[in-house]
Order: sequence, then C-alpha cells, then structure tokens
Amino acid sequence: MDFRRKDGEGEHSVELREKNGVFYFSFPLLERCPQVAHGFSTRLGGVSKGEFATMNFSFTRGDRREDVEENYKRMGEALGMPWRRAVLSHQTHTTTVGKVTEEDAGKGVTRERDYRDVDGLITNVRQLPLVTFYADCVPLYFVDPVHGAIGLSHSGWRGTVGRMGRETLRRMGEAYGTDPKDVLACVGPSICRDCYEVGRDVAEAFAAGFSPVQQTEILREIGRGKFLLDLWKANELILLEAGIRRDHLAVTDVCTKCNPHLLYSHRVMGERRGNLAAFLMLL
Repeated sequence: MDFRRKDGEGEHSVELREKNGVFYFSFPLLERCPQVAHGFSTRLGGVSKGEFATMNFSFTRGDRREDVEENYKRMGEALGMPWRRAVLSHQTHTTTVGKVTEEDAGKGVTRERDYRDVDGLITNVRQLPLVTFYADCVPLYFVDPVHGAIGLSHSGWRGTVGRMGRETLRRMGEAYGTDPKDVLACVGPSICRDCYEVGRDVAEAFAAGFSPVQQTEILREIGRGKFLLDLWKANELILLEAGIRRDHLAVTDVCTKCNPHLLYSHRVMGERRGNLAAFLMLL
C-alpha cells in the first residue's frame, strides 16, 4: 500500500499494518510493550459506502449503524479487542479527560453515553478498549507500564493550546499515580505543518501559549495574515515539558491531508466523510 511520509531520519515512528484485509497504523514503540494493544485506523477494510467508504467509525455522521458496527467488529478482530466493550469519547475540542471504569464498558457502541464534552479517556481496566476520533486532529497515546494505566486523547489546535497532553498525564497521575518519566507516548497520524494553514487568531493563541523560541519551531508566517502551524512539534514540546522522556516518545510522519486515499481529512473532504479512530487497550 503506497502512502506519503514526511521527510525524516531513522526508524519510522509509525508503520502500516494489515490483518484480514483491515489496514491500520501501529507504533513500534507500543508494539514492544506487551501490556497493550493499539492501532490507528485507515479508510480501508470496512463495509461503509459512498462518502463513508469504507472504514468509518462515527455513528453520528449519517452512516448506516449496522455498517459502523461491522467496522468495529472487523477492527476489533484485527487488533484483538472486544469491540462491544469499547468506550467512545464525546469530542467538542475540550481538555476534559474522563476516567473509564468497568461500569462504562460499551458506552457509545452498545450503550448510550451518559457524558458529554470528553476529549480524553484514561483507564486501568483490562480488556476495555478506549476509542477517540479524527479527520486531521492529533491523537495522543499514553501507556504507563509501571502502574498498568493508559490514556488516549484528541488534540486539535484548541486542545493543543490547552495542553491536552499535559492534562491527560496530570489526570493519570491523580488517578493511578502515573509518573510521566515512566510513560510511553505517541503522537499519531494527523495534519502536517505544510498542509495546516491557519489565520492570525489561531497564531495569536499559540503565541500566547508558547515561548518565543517555541513559536519559531511551530509557526511560520506565509503572508496575508496566514500561518503554517506544526501541531506535531507543538505536541512534542508539550509532552517533553510535561516530563516524557525523549526515548519514550514517538511522533508521526504521516499526514492525513497528504493521504486522502488512505485517511479521512476534513481539510480535503469537509463534512461529507467518515471518521478515523484511535484504539488503545490494556491486555
């Protein structure tokens, strides 16, 4: 399967895998951790049709429910996860992180969610898949192998300005005693700097939240009040500042907008599309 990567050196932080016709991205960093199963979906391997083709994971965009359920079933089989127990986020670009327990199993898939405005999920319960959704925004994966806890968070530009990565680690610390230096963290496939043009309002929000030196790494003015924004670098800086070790951090080199044949992108497709999903589970 051909796809574009951004220029980089050394080992790729994320690799495309396939099982039973289901294509998904996987992090070698997390593959070496026997305590978790994980993946990041592509558009390929599902049964959804039309604008949702084929591996859509959203129940709220107009796709047939039975098709979305079949997509969860196929991905669950590919990743070794009990899909009916999956717990779904309810994303509204907040930095709210919800603690997931056994009582939450299936919420969003087989049961109604009784929460709203939750962009991050954490748990220490085994065999309880966490799921968050994407179409250009940044997925953040966290694995604490010392305390047996995980976190999965959605970080768009608002979440990044609000330091969603740091907030997820803080909540894991409160709930499970997590120390960031023990955590394996991954920044997943999302829109790259070269594709992410933003206006002055967004640039000013980042200028207020990052140091002048950091701004030179994450923002580049291109004229007419427009800027290119590097969410990958911004989240890398946030996670390193929060205490993640550099050798415990994997940052993607795969852009959603550069690969519309493989990944849904809001910048390419607008609202008429499916949603990608990040999956993370303790074994």
